[in-house]
Amino acid sequence: MSDIKLEISIKEDNIDLFKRCVRKLLDSTFIVGEKDERLYKFIARESNRKDISDYLRMAGFDVLVDTNVKIAMLKPYEADLEVTGLKRSNVVTFTTEQYHLLLVLWSVYLENLGYNEENLVMRGDLIDKIKAYAVDIDKRKLSTALALFKKYSLINFDEKDKTEEAIITLYPSLQFGWDIVQFKELSAQYLNDVPSYEDSEGLCDDQDEYIVEEQIEDMEEE
Repeated sequence: MSDIKLEISIKEDNIDLFKRCVRKLLDSTFIVGEKDERLYKFIARESNRKDISDYLRMAGFDVLVDTNVKIAMLKPYEADLEVTGLKRSNVVTFTTEQYHLLLVLWSVYLENLGYNEENLVMRGDLIDKIKAYAVDIDKRKLSTALALFKKYSLINFDEKDKTEEAIITLYPSLQFGWDIVQFKELSAQYLNDVPSYEDSEGLCDDQDEYIVEEQIEDMEEE
């Protein structure tokens, strides 16, 4: 592991934003511009991003900022990846049902792109989509999964609203919420089981396969 020289000088006016960015990343992995605009604008500035990155590297973490989708993401510091005994950062093990739900949410996100400024889906419509893709998840597991995804800034919604009209906001961070190995296994299963275009209003098999394969390639490049 290479030496780390910590030379950070934060202006007094920026100390609070610096601390909030670091704590947000450590707590929920993502800072989403759509949700936390002020924090994102701060960390998107190159000088601030470098200071936060240098600080996080002392603990074995780093930060990735994607200006195309306006998110910042906590990730392992590359120099520490091969160090024995260091726990991997921001890695949450999802259940099979949760991964299947994540695939459905990402499919809905892609379908909604370009229609509105915010990417939204009603809870009832999401449940219909889950049934269309034959995802086996009951109401309790669905609520647990959605709450977990909200904690990690993949989606947002009012947890008090349990109606079918409840609005769920989908964030672009959904595309980064995968473990590549498990994602490939489940997406292969998903592509084998997904209904054809004639059987549902979702994407047809060829389109779906292209999107999933393209997404795998994008994530492996990060």
